[in-house]
Amino acid sequence: MPDKEFKTIEQQIALLKGRGLQIPDSTLAADFLYRNNYYRVSGYSLTLRSHDEFVPGTTFQNIIDIYEFDHALRHTLLKYIEVIEVTVKSIYSHEFTKIYGPAGYLNPENFTDASTHKRIMQKAEEQKASRLPHEAYLKHFVNELRQDIPLWALVDLLTISDISYLYKISESPLQQAVANALGIEIKGREILGKFMHSMTIIRNLCAHGGRLYNRLFEQKPWLSKQEKALLRSLPNGTVDNAHLYSFIMIMRRLLKPNEFLDMKNEIRILSQKYAFVDLRYYGFREDWQTVL
Repeated sequence: MPDKEFKTIEQQIALLKGRGLQIPDSTLAADFLYRNNYYRVSGYSLTLRSHDEFVPGTTFQNIIDIYEFDHALRHTLLKYIEVIEVTVKSIYSHEFTKIYGPAGYLNPENFTDASTHKRIMQKAEEQKASRLPHEAYLKHFVNELRQDIPLWALVDLLTISDISYLYKISESPLQQAVANALGIEIKGREILGKFMHSMTIIRNLCAHGGRLYNRLFEQKPWLSKQEKALLRSLPNGTVDNAHLYSFIMIMRRLLKPNEFLDMKNEIRILSQKYAFVDLRYYGFREDWQTVL
């Protein structure tokens, strides 16, 4: 198969117009495509066309609206994933230290998988070396106190993915204590591990500008029967658990009620601002504001 040929911005616009897209302002379209990449932008137009032809009446502004909504939604989700990340780090470090002491994380015998523990500790050391010149709290422990950094301080060097792995290789009583503190008591230690993995997926996608719109996730999040009953029904009799909405339901479990309400309100305001965007392509039910 021959390589794709380079197309100038003008050629890209001509191609879109030839496929039936209405572009009344070519200057605006040219600037948008130049700054955001034709290939990337085209992913937001898939629901607006059949094969290579746009639905009659579709405008370039429609694509911009979807693109900007997705961008704003990513930032909203990241803000609240950060809340979850800080909470999980705090609770995990507190419960771990209560059992094993401030520097107990250095002992691989306190975990169930030595190789994973070694990998996370190596990553933490790299982060410490990189950030030591810039972080006062690291200088305090390393240069002034000359002692191992306690876990409650070390967790700031770790990502939610790192904490997810540490949780996964922690002993069962510690896992359950963390799950209980987050209000996940029934099968809590197993379920929380799945929740944290799901948050890692969404966090990384949002942080790197990945498209959420019309994305089908291969790794579907774990949901209870009660939560599955709140998903959007599909024509084949199943429910839609492969879109973003399922992950938002997990965030409802991990955020405090007032925090989740704030997030839901921000999404509502965004959906009103970008009324053209069909939330079904994120897996939302029409009555999502009532049931979520």
